Amino acid sequence: MSGRARLTLCAAAATLMASCALLPLVAEPTWLLELVPLVAVQTGVGAAARRVPLGRPLTVAAQALATLLLLTLVFAREYAVIGLIPGPDVFRHFADLLQQGSQDVSEYAIPAPLTDGIKLMVLGGVLLIGLLVDTLAVTFRSAAPAGLPLLALYSVAAGLSHGGADWLWFLVASAGYLMLLLAEGRDRLAQWGRLFGGAPRSPGSPEGGAVAPVRTGRRIGAVALGAALVVPLALPAMQGGLLEAAGAGVGAGDGNGGTISAVNPLVSLRDSLNTDDDRQVLSLRTSSNDISDLYLRIVSLDDFDGTTWKPAQRHIVGVPDTFPTPIGLAPDVKRSTVTTTVTAADSYAQDWLPMPYPPSGVRVGGRWRYEPVGMTLVGDHGQTTRGETYRVTSLDVQPTPQQLATAPEPPAALKREYTQVPSALPTVVARTAKQITAGAHNHYEEAVKLQDYFSVSGGFQYDTQVEVGRGPGAIANFLKKKEGFCVHFSFAMAAMARTLGIPARVAVGFAPGTAQADGSVTVNQKDAHAWPELYFAGVGWTRFEPTPTRGTTPSYTLSDTPGTSLPDQGLPSHRSSSAPSAAASPSESCSPQLVKVQGCDTPSAAAAEHSGGGGTGPWWYLLIGLGALVVLAVPLSPLLWRVRVRSARLGGHARTDEGAVAHTLAAWQELTDSAWDHGIPPDESLTPRRAAARIVELGRLDPAAGAAVHRLADSVEQVLYAQRPSPAAGAAQDVRRVIEGLRATVSGGARLRALFLPRSSVRVLWAVAARWSALRARVVAGRPGLRRPSEQQG
Repeated sequence: MSGRARLTLCAAAATLMASCALLPLVAEPTWLLELVPLVAVQTGVGAAARRVPLGRPLTVAAQALATLLLLTLVFAREYAVIGLIPGPDVFRHFADLLQQGSQDVSEYAIPAPLTDGIKLMVLGGVLLIGLLVDTLAVTFRSAAPAGLPLLALYSVAAGLSHGGADWLWFLVASAGYLMLLLAEGRDRLAQWGRLFGGAPRSPGSPEGGAVAPVRTGRRIGAVALGAALVVPLALPAMQGGLLEAAGAGVGAGDGNGGTISAVNPLVSLRDSLNTDDDRQVLSLRTSSNDISDLYLRIVSLDDFDGTTWKPAQRHIVGVPDTFPTPIGLAPDVKRSTVTTTVTAADSYAQDWLPMPYPPSGVRVGGRWRYEPVGMTLVGDHGQTTRGETYRVTSLDVQPTPQQLATAPEPPAALKREYTQVPSALPTVVARTAKQITAGAHNHYEEAVKLQDYFSVSGGFQYDTQVEVGRGPGAIANFLKKKEGFCVHFSFAMAAMARTLGIPARVAVGFAPGTAQADGSVTVNQKDAHAWPELYFAGVGWTRFEPTPTRGTTPSYTLSDTPGTSLPDQGLPSHRSSSAPSAAASPSESCSPQLVKVQGCDTPSAAAAEHSGGGGTGPWWYLLIGLGALVVLAVPLSPLLWRVRVRSARLGGHARTDEGAVAHTLAAWQELTDSAWDHGIPPDESLTPRRAAARIVELGRLDPAAGAAVHRLADSVEQVLYAQRPSPAAGAAQDVRRVIEGLRATVSGGARLRALFLPRSSVRVLWAVAARWSALRARVVAGRPGLRRPSEQQG
């Protein structure tokens, strides 16, 4: 067998071996039997094309076409021409199957049933990985980079399965990759003839034995593979943290459609709080005269594993005409009925239906299902909130502090479920909770003391840019660092409440929006919020607000703790506010009341990230993180750097004359760098006005973009030459308009280069070289013995 044929077979085998990691994700393993002939045909087409021989691009195109025909034959035969040739109907059918598969993945627990949508995602994904591996390892004769798609396939599977046999699938996948590397190495060594062959071991031994370099390579590979399996056993386990991106279906279940196994809705909450485009997502009209308590609840997170909170697996039923009375709500608790009409923006697609809590009824069109425990509605078979208008009838429950303070013990089953705390939770969490609540006479007073500790007296700082560790010690690290945003505050208070024996869970949704002149209320992306709900018998699940400067402090927590809670008027989500309720940093949302109570720290220009939690091997986390960045992030580093720099230059600035000047100069620097990325190199010898004319001319900008360039140039000249500079506002908007104009006049290839390989990223190298030269100059100046011989005397 020739070296290339051996390499081709090894590439196909490596793909199939890596795909075995997907077996735990799907209930039926029959897809693997269907996959084998598909990969064989795809590999055979590549081998035939290379034998003709066709050029490399044509070989890849032939394999891609064969892959499309195979998928058409398996999934869309009835939509194809003569059952094989794909047409528009085939691609529409593929889109429908992928949408169905995406919905099935979010609804079913692992292992999920092998629906047509999931089957297309699995087979199509593996065939795509196989095409990449064959292209890199065989067509381009570079087996080492072929490990990246294999690693991606294994990582996705391992990240979703959370099974005890992950080490086995890693062993299988890495063995396939090692086999691929050895096949390529043997093929390369064979091209050198007998130079590396050495003498036979004995007179009767065959000449085709393994050469010494191949034997050495096998030994190195075996040692590396063994180390990869054994070394992690001695290292701290890496687990998700407070912001774990998503959970698979949680809890047990067979995914039969009668349950919902939802992914963690916190995956986009932090992004919503940090977005530069604070767009409107909901519009409300309500019968309530006070919107300060009009929180819109999406879902409750009641499954706590010591690391993060997730929605538990729950049975879902049809939406009832009238919802039952909330669990635990007694008849003597004051309440009123509120009617709210909600309109979702076309850009807002959420699987859960945002509603005031507790709802007593909802009128909504489309395919929705009701989850009775959390009293939430979830979309069925792709149903989302996009463009929906619905009316919710809800209860405004108004308990008194006395009712909460005298609440009896909750039912034993409920208390057992909602006070579970895993052993992995650091003991400092429970110890701190007891210290904070010392002197409290009941669970209500303990809850109020916890709320006041986080929101007022504990010295915590609200900052959406902060990462406060990962792993079981994340909450302990947050208590130590005292900075974070609503997810950290709600997670920590709910966990601490559970350690005190108070049933607790976390709710995710939106804080009260902003009242408009026409009587409506707008809710924006930055109103996304999370808060703890604690259970009191006779009242039910009760909202608390530990996050400083966010939302509103519940009125029933103010009476017994005078002077510790903030008045409603100082909170950003109050209806008298004219600004969005979300605050990007304490400097933007610190109220006079907060200044009086605890003061507000000025956040640093770039909040530091804290790795690890609880002191369990932070250096290992750092090393592992750096390794992952080297493998995955290096190719995207120019893009990431430009995104970061652009965000810093065009972001917010101090509301002073000095801040406006700095912002104007930064915006001009961003404009010239963006022009450079699109093929217009900067000319430092020109004045701002001449440079602007040059950019407009070479960039062939439209009149609107050209006017934006000249406006910014005039502002720069004001800053540089005027005695009292007064730059015009809107510099960031002008730069974005110019960037759009530049993109519109260049080719697609130039746009891609400007995005992924921006020319201005060379400034990083310049900055490093300048700092290195300055460092060397300081070292030489400080140590005369290091001067050059020509500079020494005598």
